[in-house]
Amino acid sequence: MPRDHLLALDQGTSSSRAIVFHRSGRIAALAQREFRQIFPQPGWVEHDAEEIWATQLAVAREALAAAGLQAADIAAIGITNQRETTLLWNRRTGRPVHHAIVWQDRRTEPLCAQLRATEGLAAQIRRSTGLVIDPYFSATKLRWLLDHVNGAHIAAAHGELAFGTIDSWLLWQLTGGRVHATDVSNAARTMLFDIRHNVWDHELLKVLHVPDSVLPRVHPSSHVYGETDAALFGAPIPIAGIAGDQQAALFGQACFEAGMAKNTYGTGCFLLMHTGARLRESSNGLIGTAAAQTGADAKAYALEGSVFIGGAVVQWLRDGLQAIRASGEVEALAQSVPDSGGVIVVPAFTGLGAPYWKPDARGAIVGLSRGSGIAHIARAALESIAFQSAALLRAMAADAAPMPITELRVDGGASVNDLLMQFQADLLGIPVVRPQVTETTALGAAYLAGLASGVYASTDELSRQWQAARRFEPALERGRAEELMQGWERAVRQAVAG
Repeated sequence: MPRDHLLALDQGTSSSRAIVFHRSGRIAALAQREFRQIFPQPGWVEHDAEEIWATQLAVAREALAAAGLQAADIAAIGITNQRETTLLWNRRTGRPVHHAIVWQDRRTEPLCAQLRATEGLAAQIRRSTGLVIDPYFSATKLRWLLDHVNGAHIAAAHGELAFGTIDSWLLWQLTGGRVHATDVSNAARTMLFDIRHNVWDHELLKVLHVPDSVLPRVHPSSHVYGETDAALFGAPIPIAGIAGDQQAALFGQACFEAGMAKNTYGTGCFLLMHTGARLRESSNGLIGTAAAQTGADAKAYALEGSVFIGGAVVQWLRDGLQAIRASGEVEALAQSVPDSGGVIVVPAFTGLGAPYWKPDARGAIVGLSRGSGIAHIARAALESIAFQSAALLRAMAADAAPMPITELRVDGGASVNDLLMQFQADLLGIPVVRPQVTETTALGAAYLAGLASGVYASTDELSRQWQAARRFEPALERGRAEELMQGWERAVRQAVAG
């Protein structure tokens, strides 16, 4: 019997998920478990890495059982993960030396400020890694762990510690500690990796005082990394694909050619445009990054913009304002009014990401009048997701010129919100396209694993499998869309000034 199923492990910011895909892209089974969010102090966000592993293993087993499959039926495992979240563990015991520091965490902003003030360093980092100096990325998180965990610097220098993003942690656990590795898309998010040559940048390692002994080996995204420990699933399963969640989503959306773009509406929003084998440097507040790579010589790059607070603004409406009882209620509440009544919400709860890069910005609600109600605020909060994404796409279009962006493929939890998707198309002036399979992050990991394990012959086969479920055509007059964007930018300036 052929192995025609793939298991995707989708380790996200708030939950661990596992999805079994048939080779056709059809979902055979899905399992999900949430885990704790740890907030030691304002601006700090941590995860218990052992809890992440426990929940990820549990859902993998649940998904296989729900699909009625065994290890022998699975051609390969693909891993996709929350990016930049940083972990340091003991190689001998396999135990973390500290909680994982999450991508949202802002504790290293003072160190980042020092680095920005170092003459020539920002340009050097931009040239090598494609990134800007920001607490978002892994390097300063790793430096914080080395500085603040007792004995960490000495242990690291002696080769006793291993650094990794969450993909490396899961790979280590799945292989029983035999494999310490990552892929280019995750390495590219550390601020320590030379994405032009696909090697760790030893000059930057010296600047950050990071010993290379802690680093994982770096492979293409589609690559046989090893096999699972037989005891985990009853028999070994090849692990043949790894990609950071946003690069995996770009791959799952079949955006394989330069000019194709996708936006993922999750906790944050992540807009990526494939730029082919050429790394494009941004002049408009975006970053260049490695896209998922299918072979050692198959270099692929993307432009990326990241919104820190996307779907999380709906959680704020639910938990902070208690305007809704469940996230799914937000669309009906927002539709109960014809528009936001001039109210604009800037959800800069953890600063503003691209294209603004204002870590000190704070959330703001502007345009309130006596007639403003909770429905107007809810609509404005929902629209803030589209405004931020539109600002990203405008910057991306400027960087990509003369390469046109003709449509935006969308995925993630909030992409099911028709009101939001229509407003997004109206602001952008191009179609917004939602695929039939919206689990594109996990699907991308499965596709990468399928390519390396021989389930698929080429990306052309994957392109033929992609199908649209709905297209949202822009219906707003362009002058009005421009007025709305100008209002948004004024509100952003107030949030930054405040």
